[in-house]
Amino acid sequence: MGADPMGADLNGKTCIITGGAGSLGIAAAALLRSHGANVALVDLSMEALRQAANAAFGAEAEGIALIAADVSKEADVAHYVAETVARFGGIDVLFSNAGIFGTAAPIESYPTEIFDAVYAVHVRGAFLAAKHASPHMTRGGSIIITSSVAATRGDPGVHAYITAKHAQTGLMRCLAKELAPRGIRVNTINPGPIDNAFQKRVEEGLGEEIGRDGTEFFDEIIPMGRHGTADEIARSVLYLASDQSSFTTGIQLGVDGGMSA
Repeated sequence: MGADPMGADLNGKTCIITGGAGSLGIAAAALLRSHGANVALVDLSMEALRQAANAAFGAEAEGIALIAADVSKEADVAHYVAETVARFGGIDVLFSNAGIFGTAAPIESYPTEIFDAVYAVHVRGAFLAAKHASPHMTRGGSIIITSSVAATRGDPGVHAYITAKHAQTGLMRCLAKELAPRGIRVNTINPGPIDNAFQKRVEEGLGEEIGRDGTEFFDEIIPMGRHGTADEIARSVLYLASDQSSFTTGIQLGVDGGMSA
């Protein structure tokens, strides 16, 4: 793969993607791989990873590693980082993308165990990923955390997901300040609603809470009048992963059709 005249050349670089079996994870993997990156895909289920990778890459598995891990467990995080370094020699890009929605419910009946589980994946998972991956990253590295337009707003009943997304912003800002002297950029990407299975589950739960169709609700409040696609979000991941964003750190990059304007 030759040099990219647009500055998105990732030839020989290594990217870890958590939540790698989901639509955004695999779309980002395909795009980063097409620009020369080696990619370690991490998800809870090896079977889900194999299915996603086979659909995206077919029999061409060169430059792709599949690692099953629970991102909220420190031993698992240390394992996927070590496996990546052993396979590819280092880490240039960390795309902390794993996420779960939980549920939507009134505060008095919101299940505490679901709140804890959502927070563990989004916040503890991103914290552990940075803790273990950053020592293997050198100048020019990039950490990208998948947050959400939910980090800029509140909605009834979405207590765990929205709280976790706000917390990721605080983590990102701390990391951006701490790692800047080492030349490592840290940013969040904040998608709006995406047309995928994850969002459909979100809209089903929210719809029950607000008493109307959740998909129609979102389409009405997105200025562009539609959901985004995983491929559209992946192009913004490429920007943050590459030298195109060489002076960009500590930001929330909204990719939400104007929803947070």
